[in-house]
Amino acid sequence: MGDVLAAPGVPELLTHCASLDKPAPPAKWLRVLDERLTTAADGAKAVRAVLEAFTAHRRRVHEDSDRLLRGLVWALSRESDEAATDLLARVTATASAAPRQASGFPHAQRTAIAAVQLLAGRDGEAPVRTLARLAVTVKNKAVRARVQSALAHLGASRGWSLSEVMGLAVDDHGLDSTGSRLTEVGPYEATVRVVGEKARLTFARGGVGLKGVPAVLKETHADELKQLRDVVKGISATLTAERQRVETLLSEDRVWSYPDWVSRFLDHPITGTYGRRLLWETSTDGRDWSAGLPHTDGDGWTLAGLDGRPARGERVRLWHPIRATVDETLAWRERVLATGLTQPFKQAFREVYLLTPAEERTGSYSNRFAAHILRYRQANALMRARGWQAGYLGTWDGGYDSEATKLFGGGAWRASFHHQLVDTDDPRDYDAHYCSTDQVRFARSDGTTWQPAPVTDVPPLVFTEAMRDVDLFVGVTSIATDPQWADRGEDRFRDYWHRTVAGALNPSAQVRRDALARLLPRMAIADRVTLADRYLHVRGNLRSYRIHLGSGNIMMEPHDIYLCIVPARGGIGRLHLPFEDDPMLSTILSKAIMLAADDTITDPTVLRQLAS
Repeated sequence: MGDVLAAPGVPELLTHCASLDKPAPPAKWLRVLDERLTTAADGAKAVRAVLEAFTAHRRRVHEDSDRLLRGLVWALSRESDEAATDLLARVTATASAAPRQASGFPHAQRTAIAAVQLLAGRDGEAPVRTLARLAVTVKNKAVRARVQSALAHLGASRGWSLSEVMGLAVDDHGLDSTGSRLTEVGPYEATVRVVGEKARLTFARGGVGLKGVPAVLKETHADELKQLRDVVKGISATLTAERQRVETLLSEDRVWSYPDWVSRFLDHPITGTYGRRLLWETSTDGRDWSAGLPHTDGDGWTLAGLDGRPARGERVRLWHPIRATVDETLAWRERVLATGLTQPFKQAFREVYLLTPAEERTGSYSNRFAAHILRYRQANALMRARGWQAGYLGTWDGGYDSEATKLFGGGAWRASFHHQLVDTDDPRDYDAHYCSTDQVRFARSDGTTWQPAPVTDVPPLVFTEAMRDVDLFVGVTSIATDPQWADRGEDRFRDYWHRTVAGALNPSAQVRRDALARLLPRMAIADRVTLADRYLHVRGNLRSYRIHLGSGNIMMEPHDIYLCIVPARGGIGRLHLPFEDDPMLSTILSKAIMLAADDTITDPTVLRQLAS
């Protein structure tokens, strides 16, 4: 780029751009910027060239480059054409992106913060799509806060709520209603297609499918192949973000008109992947609601109820078990299993958390999930995966306490989950191994501030979804769910471990029990298992066992001897599961299958325990 950068006036322009010390420049700095752009005949060309190079770089840059890029995005913002908006959107996405192994460290944080602010003031669909995607993918707290603020500003300027902005911004990537996109590449047909929750690229010639990428295309059409692979990556990223967005709608009391629901959740090539597998409710008057699964016929989309009759009202909302009767919920669970439907996330089998008398007495907080010991690294990773923002615990000033927060109810409510570092007995060990859990609190949005709210004021949908997340953190990362912990556990945690591995079932484990009650009769081991209140009893050929439905831990009968088994993945074969976001269900089933045929076990570590 030497010729471009050395053009008359360009070095002075770049020097000025690199002098911007703050996200928002003062008026004097902008006046000088405009003078430099006027003086340098090829100044605008140089600005775009450097920013295009950055979008192709896609890696972290030095802070000096970050400062220069920040000034350049302000220079680009002086142009109002659509191409400038498109480039600004791509720069924003690239600067906000982060490597997988360091998700909290964007490629160019200064540039990202400035670009997000500028992008929100642009017209067109590119700003909406870009910011909405970043809202669910960015992990850096500072950039994420700017994105949320920018989306709120953008929505207000266009008359949309934040949730509406997110829904309207879903990119279809040029896919048709079936989730496919056909492109001619030389003599071949390349098809990008949504398969499940991923995008796939396949090739054909003359309508005959090929197993892989034709070798000749790698030499003659390398650029087109790269573009197609980039499309596949982009679609897969949108699918991941959209799955998270649709699940967050469960905490909102949101209603769509029937035409909007069809276009946004059924016919859309991305969102339809999820919407067509979910339960919805429709109503004409907003008082009486009828639930059903989406069904299409000659008259378009309808909802097929439990009785098979179609329902079609003027309004539609997402079904949630907290608004359904117990009998209706159980009937839909049976229907989901009977039809072989795998929902994108737990819905029919979703746990429900209702306010308890103890929480009504405490008033401002819930202690329901307090006093648990979690494996901290795993817990923190799960919090971030579920969209919670939390400072990392550690043995430094201010690192002993953390507050994980997440927005619910379309951004109107915020939940806070407090947790603390558990010190190790080794003074030379500075790593964060365990954390203890504490209160869950709620706050209501009041403009730009958050006002603490009593738990009795929290909407039921917000309360149940927030408590479900916290229960997930405890249920998955508690030391009680680690089958190997007992062999290396610390004495001070042993009482907690023994109390928890056989404790009463929480709502998540209760739903798991109901799923097992429906799944086990369909399995080959049905005559060897018995489902009790807290345990799954398994009759093997060598011994009998009971598996706790909450922790997944195994006790050998009749003397309650602990059995440690770490199951391999994929141990349940082809059995259909109605949801994929409960790893403990798969763990329990794989353990039951293994123990029902315990005389075929060859693992020496397990055999030694069976002989004890």
